[in-house]
Amino acid sequence: MTVMTCLTRALALTLALAAGPVLAQQGDAPAAPAAPELSMGQPAPEAAAEDGPGSSYVAATFDAWEQRCVREADGSDPCQLYQLLKDAEGNPVAEISLFALPRAQQAAVAGATIIVPLETLLPEGLTLAVDGANPKRYPLTFCAPIGCIARVGFTAEEIEAFRKGATATLSLLPALAPDQRVTLTISLKGFTAGYAAAAATIGD
Repeated sequence: MTVMTCLTRALALTLALAAGPVLAQQGDAPAAPAAPELSMGQPAPEAAAEDGPGSSYVAATFDAWEQRCVREADGSDPCQLYQLLKDAEGNPVAEISLFALPRAQQAAVAGATIIVPLETLLPEGLTLAVDGANPKRYPLTFCAPIGCIARVGFTAEEIEAFRKGATATLSLLPALAPDQRVTLTISLKGFTAGYAAAAATIGD
């Protein structure tokens, strides 16, 4: 047997061994593609009823204040006092929602959420005074699409001043006109009765 013949047979054997797996793969059925992960869905929660838990309503009106409450499943609807604040031309500018706090609180017996326009000069915050006495400045906590928000607390003495006062003033500075202070009037008419009604809905 010549050297050329040996080389030829060796090459043929090598090619046969190499082709075996390929031919075997060609003879197999093609593998099915992996199925994508499909969501089978889940029951959607029913839309909350307009008068169901979590909905709000006006329980009563006390002169300049509205008593606004939130429905709870057990019927213990917490309430707060609300007033829309307008400028001298009657345009709505800000709003205040005032609520009693549980007695476990240390310094504050009540709190309020005050919302003012987005264009308010933030570093100045808000200044609040009852009948022009003892003004206090409060920071704006954050801003949202509805406006900039201050969350403030009141002592028992300050709530007593609200009860005895005629008006409170809320002042702020516009960011575009910081030399033109805007002062809004908060009517305290009806506050005493309204606060008592709202406080009665807050547990100890």
